[in-house]
Amino acid sequence: MVETPENNSDVAGPLRSVAATDVSAVDAWFIREVLSLESILVQFLRRNWNNASDIADLRQEVYVLVYEAAQRRIPDPAKPFVLTTARNLIINRVRREQIIPIEVVADLETLGVAVDAPGPDRAAASREALRRVQEALDRLPPRSRDVVMFKQIDGLSRNEIAARMGISGETVKWHLAQGMRALADILYGELMDLRKKP
Repeated sequence: MVETPENNSDVAGPLRSVAATDVSAVDAWFIREVLSLESILVQFLRRNWNNASDIADLRQEVYVLVYEAAQRRIPDPAKPFVLTTARNLIINRVRREQIIPIEVVADLETLGVAVDAPGPDRAAASREALRRVQEALDRLPPRSRDVVMFKQIDGLSRNEIAARMGISGETVKWHLAQGMRALADILYGELMDLRKKP
């Protein structure tokens, strides 16, 4: 027999305790409460996981997880518990596979999954931009290129760059300004002559 809030005063939260040997009560609850939600569950899975061939497997996994949880404590009400279990299963599967079908990406916001990795299009665009920056850096005069790389890539201060290169801070400032201007011109505008000193 399932203990209800009326005959068990120490029930914590919306879960009903189940004796470990009371499998028939869990079975009855599962048939009555969970299996009656099958159409809602399948609809939820189809809406959030568009690979139709996986729906039956996902449904069975949800049933197993819900049944195992109910053997410890019967969730009340069942519907939110079943749908939350389904949502968590989808999230875990997406994370585990680390391959997100295009259909799933549209629904990730509703699932509450954060997508951290850039997509293939952004990765390709980033590689292309990096290649262009490297080509632009290669076109700079050696001193200006070194100063720009020390400052922008290594994060060194002007004084640290001056000490490392054996030049004055003002020369570092000039090379940095010229190098950055030249990079901008190479990447976004006309090439300027770096050899002209003001």
